[in-house]
Amino acid sequence: MSDPAAEPLKLIALDAEDLAVVSAHLQDAVVRKGDIAWLPAEQRFALALRRFDWEGAERGQKRRRLAALHFERVTSARSVKIEPGAKDAVFSLLAVTFAEAQSPAGEVTLHFSDGAAIRLGVECIEAQMKDLGPIWEAAATPAHPDPG
Repeated sequence: MSDPAAEPLKLIALDAEDLAVVSAHLQDAVVRKGDIAWLPAEQRFALALRRFDWEGAERGQKRRRLAALHFERVTSARSVKIEPGAKDAVFSLLAVTFAEAQSPAGEVTLHFSDGAAIRLGVECIEAQMKDLGPIWEAAATPAHPDPG
């Protein structure tokens, strides 16, 4: 029987609802600072992540896979609690959100662990997430402390 979670995932986000779906699939993805690129001349922001396979986790499988996420029509990018150097620094992505400013423009925020964030000024939401390559076994399932 084929494992549907093993199939590469490819998602496009054109509004906040789509972006929430992308965010859910990228929750707990691990990213190296050296795998993040802001290309202002192309109005593009891109990153490579090692995402946790939450669909497989529902069946008791602990797996990760390499994925790419990029945003088009990006007018600005700024970071919070991310040092300029340290290309090997590793961050855990918690969520991707959108706050509308003057429709359809707004700010996409990539929320990382320990309060780190990247804020992208965008003309509109235009993002794509795509799995790259095979799945591999992960050491553990990501866990979050109970806030209450």
